[in-house]
Amino acid sequence: MQIKTLSVSEVNRYIKRILTSDPILAHIHVKGEISNYNFHSSGHMYFTLKDRGGRINCVMFRSDCERLKFIPEEGMSMVCRGYISLYERGGQYQLYVRNMEPAGIGALYIAYQQLKERLEKEGIFDAKHKKQLPYIPEKIAIITSPTGAAVRDIISIVFRRFPGVELYVFPVLVQGEYAAPSIANAIRLCNDFPDIDVAIVGRGGGSMEELWAFNEEEVARAIFCSDIPIITAIGHETDFTIADFVADLRAATPSAAAELVVPNIMEIREYMNSAKKRLLNSISVKTNTLQQRLSLIENNYFLRYPLNSIYEKQQYIDDLIRRFKKSLETKQEFKKRHLTHIGERLNALSPLSVFSRGYSIVRDEDEKVIKSINQVKRDQILNIDLIDGRINCKVIKYMEGEKNLVRP
Repeated sequence: MQIKTLSVSEVNRYIKRILTSDPILAHIHVKGEISNYNFHSSGHMYFTLKDRGGRINCVMFRSDCERLKFIPEEGMSMVCRGYISLYERGGQYQLYVRNMEPAGIGALYIAYQQLKERLEKEGIFDAKHKKQLPYIPEKIAIITSPTGAAVRDIISIVFRRFPGVELYVFPVLVQGEYAAPSIANAIRLCNDFPDIDVAIVGRGGGSMEELWAFNEEEVARAIFCSDIPIITAIGHETDFTIADFVADLRAATPSAAAELVVPNIMEIREYMNSAKKRLLNSISVKTNTLQQRLSLIENNYFLRYPLNSIYEKQQYIDDLIRRFKKSLETKQEFKKRHLTHIGERLNALSPLSVFSRGYSIVRDEDEKVIKSINQVKRDQILNIDLIDGRINCKVIKYMEGEKNLVRP
């Protein structure tokens, strides 16, 4: 019997038919650790599942990837559901993954943690982005299911605490596939609505799956971009969602949100009455104080006789003027005597005084004083200053004095 020769492609197709026809391999769950993870730009995921004894190549197509609530990461332990088939072009069998769940922990929890960490790194949860809630809002939006107990509790408590406020209910889906877009659209619509002061976003309690719409990134972004302050009131006190971290204020329950959004009108009235009493008491005390001060002012000597102070100052000024004049006269007399004395001394030292005693001053043509015969020569022109004028003369003869004739 002659064996038929097969091509590579025929062999691969035959093996693929065997693999896909096996009932176990057609619906199989495989547990392993993700390795060589690659999220392709086409939207497909390629990775390897491995354990201590072996490994298997895996692929997850884009349509299946889009249904995942979380993003797989290198080293995660997963349970992958799918089927085994052959990739004919490469000649290798691989697991075609339709869905996957983290081993030992829920996919929703993984998705929750991943989104929380990513948004936290962006700073969306930072306190600096939190908006201040109005103390007494006039218009309040309630974004929740119109048929749930949460909306009834909020309306009842708000009207009991502050009857004058206006409430606007924006009905939304609070669970299911279309809940997140419904909530996000309502938040945006609320911001376009005129004069809304604050909004409450919430629902009653439930499981993590039932509350999942409030863990969607679309809702978180809508809350963050809202110009209106947002209060979240989702589930019970122990339930925390991504929306709670983004919101400007988290209330433990819808009832707690209703108590936080408006003050108690009775407490306000009590506060106003107390403030009124304190104000009246303060006015009374102030009035009494001012009356006492007025009485003191009325009995004040300076205010009763206001001109006396001026007269005293004028009298003091007159006295200063008299003292100043007397001091000035005394000083002038002293200066006058001192000046007379100095004049007498100057007159005694004046050359004119010397002239009056018969002396004269001899000067040469350059006005230098002649003190010795050694400074003159025959025929030199000299000037002689007398008390009443000057004589110009010529040296005819000069001789030494007796002192100069004395020889040692």
